[in-house]
Amino acid sequence: MAPPPSLEALNAPSREVCSVRRERTNTPLQALVTLNDPQFFEAARVLAQSALPPTPDDSNAAQLAVFEAMALRVLGRSFNENELKVLQSDREDFLHYYEEHPADADSVLQVGESPIKLDIPAPKLAAWVLVANEIMNLDEALNK
Repeated sequence: MAPPPSLEALNAPSREVCSVRRERTNTPLQALVTLNDPQFFEAARVLAQSALPPTPDDSNAAQLAVFEAMALRVLGRSFNENELKVLQSDREDFLHYYEEHPADADSVLQVGESPIKLDIPAPKLAAWVLVANEIMNLDEALNK
């Protein structure tokens, strides 16, 4: 029996043999899987929801706290200044896009079966989901 295609792209060993140590690889196909597979995308949504405070706050300090929470959970360290600038810029771009395209924001949030936090505006949550997906797809997060 062949493993699911996403596991095969991630070089998972078959179930017929024991694997003491998995090989460490990083290919464009793996990035395609982790950026688009519904399980990974849903995990990014759950990460974003858990990092966001219960009451929406767009202050710079609140955003930094969300970035910090996601960084610690995924990477086990804080972001440096350059990384934060890139992530903040990406978040602003995503937010701007989803504010202009609310239907796209809704479709982002519909991926997966876990409950959606309805108290957070859809464009804001969708922007944070894509940032979380970006963080989860750093080489540092995938190759440990």
